[in-house]
Amino acid sequence: GVFLYNHLQQKVRNAEALTQKYKQQQEGLSAQLQVVYEHRSRLERSLQKERGEHKKTKEDFLVYKLEAQEALNKEKQDSLNRYGALSSQHKILKNQHEDVKKQLLDLQLQHNSLKLEHRKTLEAHSQKYAQLQQERDSEVTNLQDTVFKLREESKLLRKAHQEVHTQLLNAQAQMEEFRQLKEALQKMPSFK
Repeated sequence: GVFLYNHLQQKVRNAEALTQKYKQQQEGLSAQLQVVYEHRSRLERSLQKERGEHKKTKEDFLVYKLEAQEALNKEKQDSLNRYGALSSQHKILKNQHEDVKKQLLDLQLQHNSLKLEHRKTLEAHSQKYAQLQQERDSEVTNLQDTVFKLREESKLLRKAHQEVHTQLLNAQAQMEEFRQLKEALQKMPSFK
């Protein structure tokens, strides 16, 4: 009976130890399960938040897409208007270009005509200049001859002037002598 009692005691102790072990495992699993639940709850909240943000982003994207489409349509319309304006401006400029081209051709013809006329005028002026140069050279030669003759004449006139001046001085000296002589004679009583 004692042996059986001891055996049963041993079994009870083993069962208690096993129970304690299972209890600890259960507590550990409960804690792990609690952590898993909390993690799952966080994940669900995060997923809910992400869904909300995704929905908001989707709505924002739709609004942006609509605005972008409207802006694109407006830009397209503006571009078409600008293209129409540029096209008509291009036609005007093309017509102006043709007019300028025609004017340039007329001016080139006029320039060629004026160039020919200028050449003729230049040749006539050159001939006239050569003639005037020849006349001037001839006139210069004549003037040089005249100057030479005038210089010779001037020399003769200077010489004659010198002679006249000398004669004048002599005449003045003689007049002075006559005056002194006259005064001397007048002072003499016999002359009176």
